[in-house]
Amino acid sequence: MYEQNPEAPPVEAAPLPDYKDRSTGLVVFGILTLMLGCLAGLFVPLMLFGQMMAAKAPNAPTSNATAILPAVTIYGGLAVALIWLGIGSIQARRWARALLLIFSWSWLIMGVFMTAVMPLFMAKVFANLPANAKSGQPAMPPGAVTGMVIGMTLFFFVFFVLVPLLWTFFYQSRHVKATCEARDPVTPWTDACPLPVLAFCLWTWLAVPMMLVMSLTGMAVMPFFGMFVSGLPGALTCLLVAAVWGWAGWWLYRLDARGWWLILVAMVLFATSALMTYAQHDITELYQLQGMPQAQIDQIQKMGLFTGNRMGWFTALFSLPFVGYLLFIKKYMRKV
Repeated sequence: MYEQNPEAPPVEAAPLPDYKDRSTGLVVFGILTLMLGCLAGLFVPLMLFGQMMAAKAPNAPTSNATAILPAVTIYGGLAVALIWLGIGSIQARRWARALLLIFSWSWLIMGVFMTAVMPLFMAKVFANLPANAKSGQPAMPPGAVTGMVIGMTLFFFVFFVLVPLLWTFFYQSRHVKATCEARDPVTPWTDACPLPVLAFCLWTWLAVPMMLVMSLTGMAVMPFFGMFVSGLPGALTCLLVAAVWGWAGWWLYRLDARGWWLILVAMVLFATSALMTYAQHDITELYQLQGMPQAQIDQIQKMGLFTGNRMGWFTALFSLPFVGYLLFIKKYMRKV
């Protein structure tokens, strides 16, 4: 009797991964992030050198050398952070991908705002150039002013919109996320809370070193419900603000609703304080208390961007997106 051999079962192919490995992209973007960090770091010696050269210039107005410390702190901290994140991206670390995604979104949002206001700001600056020109020097032709404004706007659009959009598109990819999770299986601290909440925590923590620097540099001048506080009261106010943001950010990171309420109340109080203060005082008074040279104050007054009560309304309106975002992340909070 003829017995037919059963057909051999087909060999099952190994299951393909449900993501595309993006290790090469992580290395490329990591190197680019490192380069951004080095570029930010270059601004620190450039600012210090510029300050020294300005002080040695003949007839230079007396300036407060500590005035550049907040900017030095920002660029120095940004350089260290970007170099650290670039290395983390090269190593495909999960925490680096999360933080770079937050950084790129923040960069993009600020870039859109800066690009939108840049034409107005630059037009005001160039409009005041003839008043500061030396005698006999012709005014800048309107066509040249328009060209420079367009050029600066395009630069901001490329560097502050298109470039961060590219970073956001890459690190937002599920393939990048899966690649980092495969190569770095250890749960990092960035996974302790949802990414939108972590972003707000980092924004609040960023204010802490800035407030500390201001309290130590003599620039601690704060609006306080109808008046400016400076000197020791101003420094203590900065320390109080630093403590509030630091503690609220920690509560928020732990998804504690008390942190959410603390930030909301603080933001409402700060906006109200700014409105009350700038309704009665001009921002030039703040600059005078900070020791800014009168020549620079006069130049700011000529531009007229934040004179009168405009600064108060600008501060209040600037708070609205943060309040809206705070309402968005309320759903992640645990009940007290």
